[in-house]
Amino acid sequence: MTQSRHMSLIEAVTNVAVGYSLAVVTQIVVFPWFGLHPSLGENLALGGVFTAISLLRGYALRRLFEAVGKR
Repeated sequence: MTQSRHMSLIEAVTNVAVGYSLAVVTQIVVFPWFGLHPSLGENLALGGVFTAISLLRGYALRRLFEAVGKR
């Protein structure tokens, strides 16, 4: 069974939202273990940066594998 474009969009948005939330919660828990104490706003911003990098990485790898698969 194939996935509709609409469901693919819902999956992608859910994946990003869960990843962002998990990143922020992980930072809030783990950073103090290393003596880092960023504010909530800083944690949210840093989570956003990591999320953007993750999106770019995922897109680049997907396109790379698509190109390799066509050869």
